[in-house]
Amino acid sequence: MAKRGYHHGNLRQALVDAALTLIEAKGPTGFTLSEAAKTAGVTPAAVYRHFEGREDLIAEIAQQGYAVFADLLEYAYETGQPSDRAAFEATGRAYLAFARKYPGHYVAMFESGISIQRTPELYKVSSRALGVLEKSAAKLSEHIPADRRPPAQMFSAHIWAMSHGVVELFARNSPGTKSPFPPEDLLETGIGIYLRGLGLIPADE
Repeated sequence: MAKRGYHHGNLRQALVDAALTLIEAKGPTGFTLSEAAKTAGVTPAAVYRHFEGREDLIAEIAQQGYAVFADLLEYAYETGQPSDRAAFEATGRAYLAFARKYPGHYVAMFESGISIQRTPELYKVSSRALGVLEKSAAKLSEHIPADRRPPAQMFSAHIWAMSHGVVELFARNSPGTKSPFPPEDLLETGIGIYLRGLGLIPADE
């Protein structure tokens, strides 16, 4: 009987899907290409028709993840308009939502060690995603007096770091890091404290 993988018409995507399953179960370095092939139902030799090695396969997953990530961030940003503050806060929530809904992609993007400059395509799509965070920060920072206004890149990096920290510590079910508060609440209040410190939220709000 022929291998199942040769009949579904898209072996490359089948290998991506198989690797996603393995990444979620074992991490980005916990599986081999042979395991990905077996999970996809094809021979190990078939993998090399599409990917040079495991890192090449993970880079493809990261690229697909950034494309979805960018779309979600852009949708969140537009949903929050015309309020710059609402748009900014929405991108933070979208970050957390993405990590929860697409854990395999998230790991490939941020925890695999794959450089976003590995391919021009990966760099382009990752720049589009991270550009949304910077754009939302830049628009919101316009409400801060120029002499107290942090650079937009620094502003967005702070929120990115906060969002990433909440994901890593409290939204991934990591042993020993359970919080008495929902990750969404931690992120929202953390962003609130940050924005209040910059004078973007009134002290009595």
